[in-house]
This record gives sequence, C-alpha cells and structure tokens, in this order.
Amino acid sequence: MDHIEYAYTLGMDDAAVEERLGTTGTGVLSLADGDDSYAIPLAHYYDGDGLYFRLGVTDGSRKQELLERTDTACYVLYGTEDTDDPRGIETWSILVTGHLTELPESEHERFDTAEINEQFSPIRVFDEDIDEMEIVIVELEIESITGRHTPEA
Repeated sequence: MDHIEYAYTLGMDDAAVEERLGTTGTGVLSLADGDDSYAIPLAHYYDGDGLYFRLGVTDGSRKQELLERTDTACYVLYGTEDTDDPRGIETWSILVTGHLTELPESEHERFDTAEINEQFSPIRVFDEDIDEMEIVIVELEIESITGRHTPEA
C-alpha cells in the first residue's frame, strides 16, 4: 500500500468538543444487542451536561427493542470544513459512549412542546402511523467522549 494517502489526526481539546456538541445538530446513534446492531441518524440536544435525543417509537419496533437491550450506546458526530489548508478540508469526529436512559415522566416538563421544537429538528417519519407513535426523550449518560481532528498544515 505504498501509494495510499494518510491524514494524521490529533485529539480535540475539551472546549472544541463542547463547541461541536453544542453547535452540530445531528449524528448517528448506534445500538447493539449481541451480534445485532442498529444505527439511527438522529438529532440531539446538548445542554453542557447531558446529551439528549427525541425519538418516535412504536411497540415492537426494532428501534424500541434495541433501545431497551443496548448496554453501551455510541453516538458519532462528524464533519468536514473547507480551509485554506493545501489539502482543502479539515475533518473532525466525536464519539460519545454511555448508557441510554429514558427520561421519567417527572422530568418531561423540562422538555415541553415549545422546548422540544426549539432544540430538536422534526422527527422523520417513514412508514409509521403517527397515532401509534410514542415520543420519548432519552439521555445518553456520558461515560466517554473522544474528539479527533486533522491539524492544519
């Protein structure tokens, strides 16, 4: 593999990770149960302490099943940005791992309808019947965060 191009990456400092979590609205949430995995493109809300997702689930759905069975979930944010660098772009990624917990009813007032619509993009509905969909808010209880980026030349 003599002619493969490589790009070295560096760790992001805490301030850069916080900024990306607060300003990047979407990523991919990965769930797993043994050898079965499921990844969901998803919007998130980060308030400086917690990472939250609003989900539409239906009884018996694969998403609902894996939400309940996943021990450690992984959420990935990533992006590219044009720069003056000779390579033309900066790339970055953040991996957040932890346990998912559905917020109890007692905490739902924190996310009233206005707050939900302000903090989250609209739920993408595919073949589900909206009347049968339950809206849940889950928190990813952060166990680890790793941020990487390509350095400027």
